[in-house]
Amino acid sequence: MSHPNAVLTPRHRLKVARLVIDDGWPISEVAARFQVSWPTVKRCVDRYLAGESMQDRTSRPRRSPNRTPKAVTKRCVSLGQRLREGPVQLAARLGIAPSPVHGILRSARLNRLAYVDRATGEPIRRYEHDHPGSLVHVDVKKLGNIPDGGGWRYVGRRQGEKHRVATPGKSRTAYGSPKLGYAFVHTVIDDHPRVAFTEVHDDETAVTAVGVLHRWAYARCYASEAERRSELESWLHYYNHHRPHTACRSLPPFSRLINVPGQYT
Repeated sequence: MSHPNAVLTPRHRLKVARLVIDDGWPISEVAARFQVSWPTVKRCVDRYLAGESMQDRTSRPRRSPNRTPKAVTKRCVSLGQRLREGPVQLAARLGIAPSPVHGILRSARLNRLAYVDRATGEPIRRYEHDHPGSLVHVDVKKLGNIPDGGGWRYVGRRQGEKHRVATPGKSRTAYGSPKLGYAFVHTVIDDHPRVAFTEVHDDETAVTAVGVLHRWAYARCYASEAERRSELESWLHYYNHHRPHTACRSLPPFSRLINVPGQYT
């Protein structure tokens, strides 16, 4: 992927090289047309002749002879968890500079005492019950209904207001504005496997909100509230069966369940 200030995208780099090699254009003319330097065009041509990709190369060096050894890195993390000292103190114990120690602690999320448990020194992780059914979260998220034609988040406030006024079948306020109402998304999430079950109702039975549902509710531009509700089932299937969850070691929540109907068929 090209960096934000790149003049030539990979597609245009290929076009530049083909103009020189296939069409016989001089490098100077191609450089003037695309407003780049002569060496830039020459580099694209050399890559094309060598059969290399036009994608941006990584800036990471192929070799890092001065990189901190893995043994020192592991010892630094171990000392950081056990002693809870800063980079300067740990650097004196390890015989290296404080800057690489800070980088190691930051990578291990040990650079701040607020990130670690005071009793064990381990990085703080969210709690988790041992087996399915031990704890179930029941939450409700209140969402404004989408007018026919799309809401203001994607079409803009002016056009969204026009869609809201033109939505049929809604009661009106004293000022003539339609009452679109709200959708109350009721969600049940098992604490151990993180499996979620969701239904949409027109009334509310709880006062808490589910932040993860924003990925479904505002994932894209929906033309109407009916379209958004119809997408909930497929989104829920993706969340339970395919979306990697950090609490499940980057596996989907259903990977923690056994003897689920249809799992082994």
